[in-house]
Amino acid sequence: MKLDVEDFIKKSRLIHSVTKIDTRLFDSSGLSITKLVNHTLPVVVDHLHEETAFLCDKLRKQPVHTYYHHINTYNLEYIAVGLWKRGVFHGILLTGPFISGLSILDHMQDVISSNNLPIGQRKTLEEFYQSLPLLSDLELKNTGELIVNLLAHHQVDAHYMEPDTAKPVLTPDRLQVDIEENKHIIEKRYKVQNELMHHITKGDKEAVHRVYSQFSDIMNFSGRIPGNPLRASKNIAFVTNTLYRVAAERAGVHPVYLHNMSERFAILVEKVTTMQSLEKLMAMMADEYCDLVQQFSTGGYSRIVRQAIDIIQLNLGEKLSLDGIAAQLFVTPSHLSRRFKAETGWSVTTFINRKRVEEAKWYLQRDTISITDIALMVGFSDVNYFSKVFKRHIGKTPTQYIREKE
Repeated sequence: MKLDVEDFIKKSRLIHSVTKIDTRLFDSSGLSITKLVNHTLPVVVDHLHEETAFLCDKLRKQPVHTYYHHINTYNLEYIAVGLWKRGVFHGILLTGPFISGLSILDHMQDVISSNNLPIGQRKTLEEFYQSLPLLSDLELKNTGELIVNLLAHHQVDAHYMEPDTAKPVLTPDRLQVDIEENKHIIEKRYKVQNELMHHITKGDKEAVHRVYSQFSDIMNFSGRIPGNPLRASKNIAFVTNTLYRVAAERAGVHPVYLHNMSERFAILVEKVTTMQSLEKLMAMMADEYCDLVQQFSTGGYSRIVRQAIDIIQLNLGEKLSLDGIAAQLFVTPSHLSRRFKAETGWSVTTFINRKRVEEAKWYLQRDTISITDIALMVGFSDVNYFSKVFKRHIGKTPTQYIREKE
């Protein structure tokens, strides 16, 4: 019996539009039919092709109109519903990923360690999980029931009736007055925009917030769409997100970090429902782009040193050495060593160890993983050497550091 694919695709679009959660269709063998997604799954956790075969096998054995709450090994959650036609199973509709509890964000290190994920991906994974929709138990149940009921019936296209609205009349004289009145505001907005981008490239949070507080009236676009100030402000938030991303890129932040952060804020902006929430999100956006610049900016270095730092930061949990990095950059170890020390003030080995110690501090503060496991996760093959390096940089052993945090 042939499946009416177009009917299910229409329903997928409707579900995706209403829930704002990624929606995918798969046939009975687990092959993709269509996908509507806001989130790009990080490569290290993208194993949907394996999971869909399992979900198809599970749902074809269940009664029609069943939805399954699937939680994978990475704590990514999905709602899976079977595609049925006259009692014949044709595939699944998969909605997700989402999370149903914020605790996953507090246990990111557990997800990384239990799945043997690269430590260099922690920042990317954190931002990805933070961008996911958060569903309560009731919202999860209602979403599952909504999808089941929608799939149980043939799609009916509704007719839209436009509202009657009065159209404003703008005369040439009034237009000229508006242009003259707004000319200085437009010029000021562009000046403020350039100031904000400059401060982002420096990672200067205080300066960014100072500019915003001083010129909040200039940066208010809420009246741009009459009757919908939130939509107007969201549109400006999207533009601001792009400007911050460009500014951070100019500061030398690697695109890997920028892509995930920019995508996360685009999704979060669309999800807010009040002006107050949007204002808080805009402040958080400025802070996090500044943090990103402070942590990952390589803008002040030469091309070779920038590339070496990127290799180190993106592969922190792997085996790293001066010779190996130099080989990837097609330069001699002695040349790289001289340039790196001259520009950063540290040797390559010292820089690697400093970055690994900083990463280890993040895990030690949680006190949920053994010191030995943390040492291995951040790239040390010997726990005694890790403790020695940690004390050299922090002034105390990992054990002492944990005790002081308690």
